[in-house]
Amino acid sequence: MWLSPVAFWYLRHGETDWNVQGLSQGRTDIPLNDNGLAQARAAAATLAGRRFAGIVASPLSRAHVTAQIVGAAVGLPVVTDPELQEAEFGTLEGRRMAQAFDDWVAERSTPEGAESFATLRVRAVATLNRLLASPAPLLVVGHGAFFRALRSAMGLPANVRLPNATPILCQPDGVTWRLQPA
Repeated sequence: MWLSPVAFWYLRHGETDWNVQGLSQGRTDIPLNDNGLAQARAAAATLAGRRFAGIVASPLSRAHVTAQIVGAAVGLPVVTDPELQEAEFGTLEGRRMAQAFDDWVAERSTPEGAESFATLRVRAVATLNRLLASPAPLLVVGHGAFFRALRSAMGLPANVRLPNATPILCQPDGVTWRLQPA
């Protein structure tokens, strides 16, 4: 499955207490902490002068609240899409993933009850392709593992951590993709 060659912006949610503790969040709905709210406001200030055709976010509160803060700064409502939710990490949600995460991204193993990385990649590409059929440019506010799946579909190294609340312009560049921080 290939990713539509349409430029878009991606923003991972602001920091949560579980991010600080190094715990896997997955589908567990962990709210932004004070630093995460400040990060979301800083991302909003960075993006305030840019024009977006729309903002679509994961319904999990850490992404949705980040998107609402940015939406207020750019004057756009936020639409949620359940397919933008983070990967389900099964038995590892709320626990440190460490080596298990690397093995999961490399598709060597999948924790019990978790979504495989290959399945996440298919979901991420299908979701983004559907969203990119709308007018551009689109701001997508989501999660770290979801973005790793997109990186994989872009032909880029997958297991690269996207910092919290760092807006990234994703642009097709011939046969590859170029990622540019705002």
